[in-house]
Amino acid sequence: MARVVLENISKTFLGPKRVQIQAVRDFSIEIQDQEFMVLVGPSGCGKTTILRLIAGLEELTSGIIRIGHQEVSRVEPKDRDVAMVFQNYALYPHMTVYENMAFSLKLRKFSKGEIDLRVRQAAETLELGSVLNRLPPALSGGQRQRVAVGRAIVRQPKAFLFDEPLSNLDAKLRAQMRLELRRLHRQLAATMIYVTHDQVEAMTLGDRIAVINDGMLQQVAEPLELYHHPANLFVAAFLGWPPMNFFHGIIETVRGALWFEAQDGVPDGSHKSGAVWAMEIPSEFSNALTGYLGRSVTLGMRPEDIQPVPVPETTHSSRPNPPEQGTLPNGTVELLEPMGAESFLHLAISGGRCVVRVPPTFRPTPGDRFLLQFHLERAVFFDPETGNAIR
Repeated sequence: MARVVLENISKTFLGPKRVQIQAVRDFSIEIQDQEFMVLVGPSGCGKTTILRLIAGLEELTSGIIRIGHQEVSRVEPKDRDVAMVFQNYALYPHMTVYENMAFSLKLRKFSKGEIDLRVRQAAETLELGSVLNRLPPALSGGQRQRVAVGRAIVRQPKAFLFDEPLSNLDAKLRAQMRLELRRLHRQLAATMIYVTHDQVEAMTLGDRIAVINDGMLQQVAEPLELYHHPANLFVAAFLGWPPMNFFHGIIETVRGALWFEAQDGVPDGSHKSGAVWAMEIPSEFSNALTGYLGRSVTLGMRPEDIQPVPVPETTHSSRPNPPEQGTLPNGTVELLEPMGAESFLHLAISGGRCVVRVPPTFRPTPGDRFLLQFHLERAVFFDPETGNAIR
């Protein structure tokens, strides 16, 4: 196995009327030996193009690709010693499972003994020993996917490349195959690069995750680092379900402390429409936010970091208290989504909407009102002009 290094790679395609379409833009990343790296992003963001560039199926416009100690930027695909597993399996329907897995080794003129040894070892690893003599049409979707993986394993490549291999499977089988891929990674101690648009797959599979948008790397980090400390608004919104809630407001100072005052209207800092609710910001944010005094910021809160509490019976007005007293957002229930082990509570609040993660026993009805307690110590603040997190 080997590490894979991409240095400032770019790829430009010619579209209709020879218009240039830049699919990958100055992309750099280092994937460590034996690491499971996941490339995640929305459809059309360039992640599959990056995988095909590594495999040599697309030609670089600029940049450098290294696999192990060798630069392979202009090396033919067959000489890069990588194995790719495609979304559509790409099995030969007229060949048995055994013949499909052995085919690439026959092309490389391995001996019959070596071919048989590698195929049967891979079949044992993937629990395919009982179907080696079957044709692909006689297999289930999960078995076909394992055959496609087995065909890559027998080659014993420097790196495995997976292009959304589970997207054709149903939800239960996808969950099962995710576990099998993690087990396989540990067993083979292999370098694996995995492309998906599914953020749940990314979070559960990757040692590290590279988030991509519009052909550019947004952030690369371990799953929980991305979840709790996103680098920008795109990463914050893309990773996690339900998505992070965003609230627009102004940073003000009250009695020497910094406060977040939520605002109605556009979050561009062009005007203040009056605070609809206000909360004191924990002191650990002081250094980062002092420079934003009087300016617009975006507050990000995960659904599990907002707690609904009953509205006191003495509360008869939705008018906010003076900022120095603080005001909890007042939310009206719009929808409750029961998910089994938890529920998602959708609320309309002053200045927008939000989603709260609640226990399954919490059963409000549409129209019920709650005050929302924010655990601001777990908040993330963003600059609305750049989209970057304020550190």
